[in-house]
Amino acid sequence: MKIKDLVNYWDKHARGRLTRDAYFMALSDQHHQRLEKLAAVYPMKTPQDLLRDLISASLDELETSFPYVQGTKVVAFDEDGFEIYEDEGLTPRFVSLSQKHIQTLKARQLESVA
Repeated sequence: MKIKDLVNYWDKHARGRLTRDAYFMALSDQHHQRLEKLAAVYPMKTPQDLLRDLISASLDELETSFPYVQGTKVVAFDEDGFEIYEDEGLTPRFVSLSQKHIQTLKARQLESVA
């Protein structure tokens, strides 16, 4: 999700599964004030909800901004028959670590239910 898509997301009140992990942070006075203004615009969202959504959108955008680094291994061919090489940049590592972390979170959730 892009930052610019957050307004539509907030307007539709999309839902997602949340972890039980909490993070705490101190904001600068300027960012705190801007968050309070945003919360006034969207009174159905708490400042914590807004921060969670902003961080989620930022992480999604960050992942798509990693530069492609062409590897040596051909992984596919495009519609014109040209070779497509594996990405040796940050994206595959980030995706792999994300999947590993999701599996860990799911396992913890199952343990807490049992």
